[in-house]
Amino acid sequence: MKYACVARHRGEFRVRLMCRVLSVSCSGFYASQRREKSERQRVDERLAAEIRRLHGKNRHYQTYGSPRIHRELRGIGIAVSEKRVARVMREKEIRAKQNRKFRMTTDSSHAHPVAPNLLGRQCR
Repeated sequence: MKYACVARHRGEFRVRLMCRVLSVSCSGFYASQRREKSERQRVDERLAAEIRRLHGKNRHYQTYGSPRIHRELRGIGIAVSEKRVARVMREKEIRAKQNRKFRMTTDSSHAHPVAPNLLGRQCR
């Protein structure tokens, strides 16, 4: 996690300084850059691609959250927990869009009296 922070801010600050502040070794950071992705990271990448596909294709356009995506993944035979789906969606910033129903909040045709003009304003 600290190495990811160093990599993310590499253009802003010197690597040696960030490693010292985060109490990690520079050689460890560079070794992590050369290392291949773990099996779990590779599976998460494939899962993220499948989640993006399902998230973009639903009929209401990107309204599926992790429970529905999880259900869809199980339906096509991918065994994964709902928590893992939620974590991958959070990490990849895949969010459900909420379409809110239009609700009228002003009723101009009421029988109540109009408030008095206490300030004497001349509104046009």
